[in-house]
Amino acid sequence: MHELSVCQEIVMQVERIARERQARVSSITLRIGPLSGVEPALLQQAYPLASAGTCLSAARLIIDSIPVRVHCRICSQDSVAAPNRMLCAECGDWRTELLSGDELLLASVELSRDPAAGTTIQ
Repeated sequence: MHELSVCQEIVMQVERIARERQARVSSITLRIGPLSGVEPALLQQAYPLASAGTCLSAARLIIDSIPVRVHCRICSQDSVAAPNRMLCAECGDWRTELLSGDELLLASVELSRDPAAGTTIQ
């Protein structure tokens, strides 16, 4: 399960951000595409293990899914496609370029200096 090592890297990166800003982490938002090579459900399961004993142990992990989007070289349209069938939704052609869907992004980190004040850093 490489999701645990991916999660550990994310935790280290967010810990560094929190230390630099001398703040607590309230939540982390990741954007993950189906072609990223990371299974969101397994990442969610690995998070409590990776964050245990860190300043992120009480922080929520939010995962947003990114659809597979392609650009057709034939009709020049952009459309959503299935991960295992990247055909143009407009003309049905197979000659497409991947626009999105392979990302694993740390989209935002919500930090707070005290319980009443929150700051979002993106």
